[in-house]
Amino acid sequence: MTILFTDLVGSTARAEGLDPEDVSATLSAYYAQLRAELERHGGTVEKFIGDAVMAVFGAPIAHEDDAERAVRAALAIRDSIGEELQIRTAVNTGEALVALGAKPGKGDAMVAGDVVNTAARLQGAAPVNGILVGEGTYRATRDAIDYRQAAPVEAKGKAEPVKVWEAVAARARFGSDVEQKLRTPLVGRERERSLLADAFEHARREQSAQLVTLVGVPGIGKSRLVAELFQITDADEEIISWRQGRSLPYGERASFWALGEIVKAHAGILESDDTATAEEKLVAMVETLGGDERERDWLARHTRPLLGLEVAGQADRDEAFAAWRRLLEAAAELRPLILVFEDLHWADDGLLDFVDHLSRVGWRKAKRAHAVDRRAVERGDGPAPAAPAGPPRPRRRGSAGRAAARGRQPALRGGVRADAR
Repeated sequence: MTILFTDLVGSTARAEGLDPEDVSATLSAYYAQLRAELERHGGTVEKFIGDAVMAVFGAPIAHEDDAERAVRAALAIRDSIGEELQIRTAVNTGEALVALGAKPGKGDAMVAGDVVNTAARLQGAAPVNGILVGEGTYRATRDAIDYRQAAPVEAKGKAEPVKVWEAVAARARFGSDVEQKLRTPLVGRERERSLLADAFEHARREQSAQLVTLVGVPGIGKSRLVAELFQITDADEEIISWRQGRSLPYGERASFWALGEIVKAHAGILESDDTATAEEKLVAMVETLGGDERERDWLARHTRPLLGLEVAGQADRDEAFAAWRRLLEAAAELRPLILVFEDLHWADDGLLDFVDHLSRVGWRKAKRAHAVDRRAVERGDGPAPAAPAGPPRPRRRGSAGRAAARGRQPALRGGVRADAR
């Protein structure tokens, strides 16, 4: 269970010089923003205590990444409240007693335990506009969040100081840990590994787009196959662009998140970049891809919403798809390009339609693109079902992925299906 506490700083002194109506208007907007961010990340608001808010991640619905969701929610809240308000926030993970039948609206406590009390103590010790996390939260999220060491907190009622870390920013994900050196030999997956390698070589030799799909139950080895492909391309003498994006399991504004991560990586845009810096990098990327000024403006206009630089308008989706495809085509013309779509079972219909669009629409000549998407099937064990006649759609549950190629060649082995077309 992960608990999030956040509280306004200096609200009493600020309210002293304001009319009650002004105080109410300020707090109502603040509470609405907090609730929106917490619920967007899958949390439940347990109670409002004056200016403080307590939220629960892991009940009544549990997710495998509740600790990461809570920290990302805390970061989003801090970045969204503006300069007029200041807050202190703490996130703590641990065991708790959960009352599933509790009704927070009637004053019932949903969770109880030391994890709640510790989170409240850490919140009081957090720096202004800072986010302190306990050891359990840090261990669960250190690969996804950037932290800096903080001094242990002398918490009331605790026999020893509590170890804490301060959350700095969400880390841009590379995807599965394919960049790490593989420590164990590959066993029983040589056929699938060869299929991936052959599909990539075919894309490079024929200068054509290839789509390969990896389907299997969680833990069967899809990530390992993607990592094997990464090792193959990393050892190649030619420079190969590897771009990877992950679909998020939460958030209403994350329809094309995976594609946005891919484009950000290609443009060199960092999570820490401000809007002006991101815009400069977008323009520079489009300039390197060639084309006339009109085409470059067209590409930039449709790419800005992907990067969060503009709010997506009511533009024709077919035109947006065409612009994004042209962007990837231009990148593939410069050097071989591999696109990896992670956790596609979380993707909505928009991204799925775009992936299908990439594989169905004819690419311009001189393309060397190889798309990899990983996904799971809704099964607990056993081999994956035979390949359907049309391009398979990912299901909404399970974990992980797929990859890209023309000319279907289904290969079924030990529960992992690798489809190439």
